[in-house]
Amino acid sequence: MTGQGFGAVRPLPGDGLVAYLGGLLLVCDAAEAAADELLKALRETAAAGGDGRALARRAAQVLAANMTGDPATCAVAGPVDSGVAVLVSGSASATVTTDSGETRLAGSDSLTWADRLINGPVHRVSLSLPGGGEPHPAVSFDGGVVHGGGLVGDFGDVAERPAAQSRPLTSELPNTALHFEPDLIVPPPVQMAPYPLSGNDQPATPSGPSPSAAGPSGPQPFSGPQPVSGPQPQPPALEQPPFLSAVPDPPPPAEQPSGFPTYDEPAPVHSGNGTMPEQYEQPSSPYDQPREQYDQPREHFDQPASPYDQPREHFEQPRELFEQPPPPPAQEEHGDRQLVYGVDCKNDHFNDPRVPYCAVCGIALVQRTLVPYKGPRPPLGVLILDDGTALPLESDYLLGRDPERAPEVAGGTARPAKVTSPDGSVSRRHLRVALDGWDVNLVDLGSVNGTQIQPPGDPNFYDIPPNEPVTIVPGTTVRVGVSRTMRFEAHRG
Repeated sequence: MTGQGFGAVRPLPGDGLVAYLGGLLLVCDAAEAAADELLKALRETAAAGGDGRALARRAAQVLAANMTGDPATCAVAGPVDSGVAVLVSGSASATVTTDSGETRLAGSDSLTWADRLINGPVHRVSLSLPGGGEPHPAVSFDGGVVHGGGLVGDFGDVAERPAAQSRPLTSELPNTALHFEPDLIVPPPVQMAPYPLSGNDQPATPSGPSPSAAGPSGPQPFSGPQPVSGPQPQPPALEQPPFLSAVPDPPPPAEQPSGFPTYDEPAPVHSGNGTMPEQYEQPSSPYDQPREQYDQPREHFDQPASPYDQPREHFEQPRELFEQPPPPPAQEEHGDRQLVYGVDCKNDHFNDPRVPYCAVCGIALVQRTLVPYKGPRPPLGVLILDDGTALPLESDYLLGRDPERAPEVAGGTARPAKVTSPDGSVSRRHLRVALDGWDVNLVDLGSVNGTQIQPPGDPNFYDIPPNEPVTIVPGTTVRVGVSRTMRFEAHRG
């Protein structure tokens, strides 16, 4: 619970039981048989980090299970994201003060209990039992369970609870991956540049005489042995092949004789006497031969060389794979039904294009022969309530104990479906069944006791988040409030 909560709580004098745990309030008659179960529900909800809505839901379950005579005298309250959730039963009462004034709830005004989700900003919540006195301004209640006749909680900013750790820290994970300690990682060797550096970036040379110390700086062209005075160490002369010594130096480019090979032609291999060998004076490749043979018509290319060059009459005949898809059927009058994209089975039943079988006759839908088109959506199934009431899924519904006055029904976007329960756990505006394309969605409208779903084949029920659409599939069981259920069936026949 974050944001606003009970900043200061003061007990009222009296003979009942009052409890304040985890930001949640509970008052009840100490003589009630359900007192212990209500305190247990409070402790479990607070330990799980639940809000006022979760506490009211648990309290309603306890009261419904112990409804053998007069309603039990108790009241619970707790903050929610948008305000505060309150439930009162029997002779208990509650008063909630907001910017718009005071809202008073009394359990005696209801056959079972009264619950309300009051939007904020909320300033004060007061829960009282019969005979409860006035709170003393010097007495505060930090938490626990004590004797008293009620509780008064002033809303204020409270610190956020630390978020639950969703997964172990990295240091707590098992050693299942390859890793290295930082002090064992050896840095890669520094690679030197593969070319000489210039200027001051030249690497230092080892001490000793430099090979270029006796001559001018910079590289000098090698022009052969040079006469020097005095004995000087000379590098060993390279032995040259005999035929290279006979090759004369090439003349300047401007004085090259006609026919000298260019870089676009292969260089000739010289013989030892400086003349071109005789075999290189003749064409050395069949490409250098006269090309009269290529100028003559090639008779074998005038004939069809492949079966693909034959006339393609067989492709001009209609084949099943190349048939044009039939035009989509004409759309008939659909009234108020929504237009959606779908496909027809062989029996002309309009279906969801995502399903493999027809929802009406069960025939397989062959995907390569389907032609999607936009048509009126058929009923998506039926919701069957536990009392036998059937709601055909042709449009949206709004379920609750007083749905006629809901804005969705008044605006014409949903049909009313009145659902009541003897324990009073169904809110006036509880649940909306919204159709989106071929999907059936449930939207809990912030009800106090919530909505739960049981997927097909799963023994457990799961809460759906308020004000968020949740898609259900055929075979899903839906629990509205505490005791009412309904089942989604996809049969359209």
